[in-house]
Amino acid sequence: MTAFDALMAFQRETSALAQVAGRLGWDQETMMPRGAAEQRGLEMSAMESILHARRSAPQVGEWLETAKARAPADIAQIREIRRAYDRANKVPADLAKRIAQVTSEAQGKWAAARAAEDVAAFLPVLEEVVALKREEGAALANGGDLYDAMLDDYEPGTTGGQISAIFDAMRPRLVDLRAAVLEKPKPKGVTGQFDDATQMALSKELAKAFGYDLNRGRVDKAVHPFSSGSGSDVRITTRTSPTDPFNCIYSTIHEVGHAAYEQGIDPAYALTPLGQGVSMGVHESQSRIYENQLGRSRAFTGWLFDRMNATFGDIGIADADAFYAAVNSVENGYIRTEADEVQYNLHIMLRFDLERALMSGDLQVADLETAWNDRFAVDFGYEVDRPSNGCLQDVHWSVGLFGYFPTYSLGNVYAGCLNQALRDAVPDLDAQLAAGDTSGATDWLRESVQRHGGLYAPRDVIKKASGMEPSEAPLLDYLEAKFSGIYSL
Repeated sequence: MTAFDALMAFQRETSALAQVAGRLGWDQETMMPRGAAEQRGLEMSAMESILHARRSAPQVGEWLETAKARAPADIAQIREIRRAYDRANKVPADLAKRIAQVTSEAQGKWAAARAAEDVAAFLPVLEEVVALKREEGAALANGGDLYDAMLDDYEPGTTGGQISAIFDAMRPRLVDLRAAVLEKPKPKGVTGQFDDATQMALSKELAKAFGYDLNRGRVDKAVHPFSSGSGSDVRITTRTSPTDPFNCIYSTIHEVGHAAYEQGIDPAYALTPLGQGVSMGVHESQSRIYENQLGRSRAFTGWLFDRMNATFGDIGIADADAFYAAVNSVENGYIRTEADEVQYNLHIMLRFDLERALMSGDLQVADLETAWNDRFAVDFGYEVDRPSNGCLQDVHWSVGLFGYFPTYSLGNVYAGCLNQALRDAVPDLDAQLAAGDTSGATDWLRESVQRHGGLYAPRDVIKKASGMEPSEAPLLDYLEAKFSGIYSL
């Protein structure tokens, strides 16, 4: 066995163990007994200890020194294994284990604090998480910027400064568009009571319509919708509301975008570094283009309008144009995951600035709620009414995902580039979507983006697929054209 073969065999075992650890997290969010939280923290800590030991094992370094690539994919495998190996060896094993245990416990405490609207109950454990992540960031940064070191876990090769430049270019046009739209009358929404089981049945129908393979996946319920897994076991969750079926519908389509990416990767890359999405930004580009440019398009919502009426009966909207406006309604709201396309990125900018300040020490955990509420009032023009609509609404910080939030907006930027190229490549796309057929779009995305997995660097994936350097301009042009049409601006 060559050094490369030995390295890959070891890596596949490590990846398999990581998938098992991921399913512990899926279970925790979907069906784990509430009283098992402390034990689950110990279980996840034990798994993280094993994974860290394997990722930083001396023999990995020895194999990397002598492994010889035989194909372009081999070069990429070595590149990604070396990157993970170098990062793992910068973080002490005890610290990695402690982070896994504390964040698992913090997730349960966040959920309880959120339900009780009690920020004070969550802040002590968040302070511990922040301290541990700062320690990890310092180990990874080698004297550089702590936040950039964390961001590199989610969007390799991108810095906080680069993201700030993109956000600075986006903010003025988004603020102007938001102000213009909110001056117009709000579209009429759906009315009625929407049965939970019927929503879940429709969500599975939509998942299949967007190419999700339920033979290799599941659709379950969770407080915070998410996707997990890769290859032959990719699971998604969604949520339901008795008065808002769009919450379930578009959470499902969004998560299917993530899941389709994982299911669409070349099977030859399974359980290797290339057998997963290359970055969170590219991952989000898939969920966003599925949800927004496809799922909220005039063409697809015409088809969905008929399906909604057939499924639920009278939903209080008379025609497909009014339904399209309702699906794309822009209105004041607190929740990031429920935000419309116009305002979503403003939610991300708020979180990005706050978490950078937490990591730099410019913002103390004790002052987080005040800082959040002050910034929200400036950006959105009204006050946060309760913690679950403010700094307790997202799970990310409780589980230590600092550096993750800005990738949501990068995903929107990437999706704008991909949408422009997709429409050039599939001229009759709207006719297909109007018939409920997403295959022209999903096939193009699978071939252009998804099948490559981690073969190329994030920006290179988007450049190869769209034929252009990633830019915020296509997204902003798309938003202005779409919402100017809906609101007669």
